[in-house]
Amino acid sequence: MNDAWKRASARIDTYREWAVEVERKLTAIPAIAPDSGGTGELAKAVAVEEILRGIGVDRIERIDSPDPRAEGGVRPNLIARIPGGGGGRGRLWIMSHLDVVSEGDRTKWTSDPWQVRVDGDKVYGRGVEDNQQGIVSSLLLARALIDEGIVPAREVCLLFVADEEVGSKHGIQYLLGTQREALFASDDLIVVPDGGRPDGTQIEVAEKSIAWFKITVTGVSTHASTPERGVNAHRAAAHLTVALDEHLHRRFAESDPVFDPPTSTFEPTKREPNVASINILPGEDVFYFDCRVLPRYTLEDVEAEIDRHSREVEGRFGVTVRREAAQREPAAPPTSPDAPVVGALRRAVAAVYGVEAQAEGLGGGTVAAFIRRAGFPAVVWARMDETMHAADEYVLLPNLLGDAKVFAFLALQ
Repeated sequence: MNDAWKRASARIDTYREWAVEVERKLTAIPAIAPDSGGTGELAKAVAVEEILRGIGVDRIERIDSPDPRAEGGVRPNLIARIPGGGGGRGRLWIMSHLDVVSEGDRTKWTSDPWQVRVDGDKVYGRGVEDNQQGIVSSLLLARALIDEGIVPAREVCLLFVADEEVGSKHGIQYLLGTQREALFASDDLIVVPDGGRPDGTQIEVAEKSIAWFKITVTGVSTHASTPERGVNAHRAAAHLTVALDEHLHRRFAESDPVFDPPTSTFEPTKREPNVASINILPGEDVFYFDCRVLPRYTLEDVEAEIDRHSREVEGRFGVTVRREAAQREPAAPPTSPDAPVVGALRRAVAAVYGVEAQAEGLGGGTVAAFIRRAGFPAVVWARMDETMHAADEYVLLPNLLGDAKVFAFLALQ
């Protein structure tokens, strides 16, 4: 690789302590969405902008999505631009999200989730990996380019979005709806550092359809000693749960080696409380299915299968069954494994980490799906342990520094 990349990489290696301090500053700002009981991302967006201006980035635009529930009445999105050398190359976009999830069960943390704790190469705290690994790595890239006086081969655009954890209505969806023409172009390289393997070998180019179904079974409540006077909704719901678990996997059984896991998944998950006492026959029972469906199947086909078994249970037990979608996202068109961003990222990962990365599909949903649905090739990549959303979430400092070097490689190609 050229001398500029070697200089940028060497400079990034000197930023270890600065990376910790940025993580410390951002972690202390709980940017939790109002949907999850927080006040939003405004304070964190202000902090990121202060850091950017402090390292010499002055082309920064903030695009606010109105939300009266949030601090300041807005959900902020930031775009920071570092001019490139031109030459007909598309821009490099690195898109991270500002919001985090709550700490969850505080008793399972071994330290304060909102105060960074450093243990060797591990930095602990809520959000340090999801998605501050992406935020901090892109800031490391920006600082290295400016400190070294390097003009990148292509314009570098750092995009920090709101609302990723609860649907992206105020984040990338808002931007694509209001700023689409000012954002991406077909020849841009778009990287979302929000998922990956510990060795960095996974480049996510496709996602399964996602549907979270809420299924409500309604019967007639009565005393458990006189079950003939009621209709036990719990019994009917239990039968329906088992039937769906068996038949959905059988009906949609094909596999695709591009995806990990290679098959569609249908998992019964949450159940809502039904009755307070053991001696009461439940008149209502509510349960949920998390469905991740290969793109070769439609969600309409899955819904039809759920409805077919629901009607059978209604007829057998005398209950009524209602299906609702808590979340429903059909699979977006995949990014081609031959897209320029995939090839460029493969070369960058090989140069930095010495491994061969492969284009793959995932069961989980990311904001890249919205970008692909808008017609732009995007990939999800990072080298991470994926401790996100767990107690004692951590990020590895070698990953923060290494990912910044990968981004520098992309910027300088």
